[in-house]
Amino acid sequence: MDQESIVYGVVRDVAYGTQMERRVRRAHNRGVIETLPDADGWPFICREMFGISGFDEMAGTYQTQIIHFGASYRAIEYEWELWMKKFEALLMQMYWVSAKVHLETELSGMHTFIWEAIGDSHLPGDHLQVRCEWEREGGLTFRRR
Repeated sequence: MDQESIVYGVVRDVAYGTQMERRVRRAHNRGVIETLPDADGWPFICREMFGISGFDEMAGTYQTQIIHFGASYRAIEYEWELWMKKFEALLMQMYWVSAKVHLETELSGMHTFIWEAIGDSHLPGDHLQVRCEWEREGGLTFRRR
């Protein structure tokens, strides 16, 4: 069986501003996600892998818009640089405070990539900074029979 990689995470929007300013940012971010293709070239980032909370408290957005995503890939870690470029191109178009991506691989453990806005928030077109944290579960687990 081939190696499977799991990618999942969240993008968090700015939680401040007037109600109208927050609504405009949320609509903008939703529009960016909706422009993603149904299917994409490898390594794909497509609309179906994203979920977005609604515009108000009753629809899952108390103050902060949450955009969550996830996908299962065949050994994406070998093409991770390409996936990151596509994801960062998406982030460049959006409003957000932070974004976090978890990459779980069978061979090299779990990696967490974190983008945090420079200043109060990221505006479309701003520069990006990322840091990576790596976790690896140690040793083999043996079960008694």
